[in-house]
Amino acid sequence: MFPFELQVVSIPLKNNFRGVSFREIALFEGPFGWSEFSPFIEYDINESSVWLKASLEAATKPAPKSLREMISINATLPNVKLSKVGEILEKFTGCTTIKIKINDFNNDKSLLMESLKHIPNAKFRLDVNGGWSLNQAITNLNNYEAEFGGLIDYVEQPCLDIADLKSLRNESNIKIAVDESIRKYLRNDLTKLKDVADIAVIKWAPSGGTYAALDLAEKISLPVVISSSLDSSIGISHGLALAGAIPNLYGACGLGTVALLDGDVTSDSLLVSGGVIKNRKVVPDRINEFKAESERQKWWQDRVNQIYERGQF
Repeated sequence: MFPFELQVVSIPLKNNFRGVSFREIALFEGPFGWSEFSPFIEYDINESSVWLKASLEAATKPAPKSLREMISINATLPNVKLSKVGEILEKFTGCTTIKIKINDFNNDKSLLMESLKHIPNAKFRLDVNGGWSLNQAITNLNNYEAEFGGLIDYVEQPCLDIADLKSLRNESNIKIAVDESIRKYLRNDLTKLKDVADIAVIKWAPSGGTYAALDLAEKISLPVVISSSLDSSIGISHGLALAGAIPNLYGACGLGTVALLDGDVTSDSLLVSGGVIKNRKVVPDRINEFKAESERQKWWQDRVNQIYERGQF
């Protein structure tokens, strides 16, 4: 039986993101503070167990020594209608790097053009989530480079296949970042990623916790961007602690995503101001406002008990 009492919340999103309109999150408090367990609903026991390991670590162990207090943040723009772009970007005050979820050049170049109207000096990170074949990646990235030139900071996970990523580096001048290639293959030899990518995108929960993520960063030996998974401010606080401890931080991190939620578990939300967020802990004083219905509370409790009883924690 899981040793902590869960408090499950359901927070609406301002715009659909990853195909969801509400974010369900299970919170609990341990001796070192609050933590959250929030693998997406479709994740199986094996994948979710990594998130639970991270959640337990955050609640029961001290955060690693911090190297920096203020964490630079990138804006995060879902794949939305152009009329929504300005409304979303204004929540990321001071951010000059924009991460955009894209499908292809023809459909999504207008998102970049619209973004430049609101942040004229913006640089872009194109997040593909492994959605392209090698040929699609070459065509799309050549088009983006021709249209936007040096405004593209990097493309995140353009292809899933490692061989395709390696080939793509020879066909495009745009830097490649990997995300799914890390968190979906934690048991693989990730030292090889430096041969196919330029940047590692690491998240505290899918990595198995802050200390596991620090080990990953050391093994991969690439500049690192810390990102989030639609966390509440509780999860973001642990992402900030990780970003504060990473020696080879690449630049702005994807930890401003509380701005995409239509509510939060705390009245002291971790929101970007002046392009940064301070690395600090928060206390969830608004749980009751977003408390999930009783059947969802039970579903999460059953889920965490099942994972906990099968895992080694």
